[in-house]
Amino acid sequence: MPGIARLAPGDEFPPSSQALTYPNGLLAAGGGLSPERLTAAYRRGIFPWYEPPQPVLWWTPDPRSVLYLDALHVSRSLRKTLRQTTLQLSVDRRFASVMAACAAPRRDSDGTWISHDMLQAYQALHRRGIAHSIEVLSAGGELVGGLYGVALGRVFFGESMFSRVPSASRIALVALVSLLRQADFRLIDCQVESAHMNRMGARLISRLDFEAELAQNVNQCIDPTIWVLPAHCGDLLP
Repeated sequence: MPGIARLAPGDEFPPSSQALTYPNGLLAAGGGLSPERLTAAYRRGIFPWYEPPQPVLWWTPDPRSVLYLDALHVSRSLRKTLRQTTLQLSVDRRFASVMAACAAPRRDSDGTWISHDMLQAYQALHRRGIAHSIEVLSAGGELVGGLYGVALGRVFFGESMFSRVPSASRIALVALVSLLRQADFRLIDCQVESAHMNRMGARLISRLDFEAELAQNVNQCIDPTIWVLPAHCGDLLP
């Protein structure tokens, strides 16, 4: 991987201007996945994404996919689902299970980028109150969908989501946005563009604009008790 910085455990990240244009946003390799390293990375809009046996690879793509909370699009069909579903919601009760479900092989992929080391690293962030999960549960309490990510200041950095029943990941996203709106968050970082997130209202902004958003919002103080949702999905609708 010529052209990118190699990090030792104590090294700082290089400026984002040194990120490669191809592959888009690759900035550095190595340095480990300590909670301190991960927190420092997210504060600068940098995230890890790699597959063992690769070293940890750090990315800051340009442009960046973001979802401003007031731009969330909830279709009529999803509104109907939210009113009628028997699915229920919880927050931070099954973080490890949500990560494990996100790490499970998908129908369109043989493997996963969520390695054992990643699982351990984000669970450490969760124990510190930095990483959070939204869980979608069946009426019988089975985990059928959800998402997880990192919250710093007024920014939520989305990492991954999953569905085992139709619309479960979309319900998790609506629940997350409802919670974040109440806590005066600014946006959700979606990292890279996807058709799924575009349909939900995400859009692309430049890396410079994204870093400006972080500078204004990532160090804001947020009440740590905000992570509560209504149990029933229908209560998410105004």
